[in-house]
Amino acid sequence: MTVADRLLTVQQAAERLGTTVRFPRRLIEERRITFVRVGRHVRIPETVLESYINEHTVQPISARHLLRRAA
Repeated sequence: MTVADRLLTVQQAAERLGTTVRFPRRLIEERRITFVRVGRHVRIPETVLESYINEHTVQPISARHLLRRAA
């Protein structure tokens, strides 16, 4: 997280993730994502959200691994 990092609202984070606001709120409640308290407001640094997305991105496997040889 940098000083110039953009802080996103929970609504903005949900839109970026393509979910309802309930999901990022749960991530915050379970302390699974870094967040910033600004008074009574909660903000999620943009770089933290990008890191979360990158860490949870599942790469596809190649078709070769799916094919099995007949015995």
